[in-house]
Amino acid sequence: MQTETLGKKALHFPLTKIVIGILIVGGTVGLGQFLSSQLFNYLFVDVTLHKLLKGLITAVLSIFSYAVLFRFYEKRILTELSTKGLGRNLALGILLGSGLQALTIFVIYLNGGFYILGVNPVLFLLPALIMAFSSAIFEEVLVRGIIFRTLEEKLGSYIALFISALIFGAMHLGNPNSTLSAAVGLALQAGLFLAAAFIWSRNLWFPIAIHFAWNFTQAGIFGATVSGNNIGKSLFTTKIEGAEWYTGGAFGPEGSIQATVFCLVATCLLILLSHRQSRIIKPFWKKPTDL
Repeated sequence: MQTETLGKKALHFPLTKIVIGILIVGGTVGLGQFLSSQLFNYLFVDVTLHKLLKGLITAVLSIFSYAVLFRFYEKRILTELSTKGLGRNLALGILLGSGLQALTIFVIYLNGGFYILGVNPVLFLLPALIMAFSSAIFEEVLVRGIIFRTLEEKLGSYIALFISALIFGAMHLGNPNSTLSAAVGLALQAGLFLAAAFIWSRNLWFPIAIHFAWNFTQAGIFGATVSGNNIGKSLFTTKIEGAEWYTGGAFGPEGSIQATVFCLVATCLLILLSHRQSRIIKPFWKKPTDL
């Protein structure tokens, strides 16, 4: 009986949950991408269609594997994937993500560093749409759904907020043109902001929508580099130049000081709202215990 209790505790230990979650979700997505690539190559599927279908497969497998795993692992209803209020979460998230990115670009424009050189066909939006859609869902499921949510259950909202933000920043250290300062900037802006969005909404769709809109607006509309990656096609052909502090340099606008400031302001507002609505979770040592 004691061995069974210890085994159960070990299985539900936060680090164990995180490792199992990442392995299952990451492994399922990776296997799905590999098999689909083999199939599409065999069928000689067009490159653009290949990327579109691969992005859809990534998104579907991310949600599906997460839902199946934690539905049985934690034996609960997955409220974080609830579609209640879905329209509001998506609309508000898209508004926030695109609005903050537009403000970031606007600062570059005010400093004389942003130029629109031409307007492209609407189909040029497709590569950025695929990238933003698949990466937003996959990264939010991993970082906010698995890492942040699991840590928050034991360590509380604030400690989980900072740990998950550091992990999110570190995940981008291997990106092209990334630097330590750029990774720290991402941890402070997106890492904190997206976790705060989850705390306030208690739903993954809200941070997914923010993440999607931020990346899509940055790459698909303004033609900027996203976390060091250049998508290549966008609605506007643009030129961004100037000091690295307000352009982000080769890493893209996410590496700029204004992006960090704008996201930190949004983070503080969401945390304040979460406090007022009693959505902050206390660490286990501050929770009342049953006598």
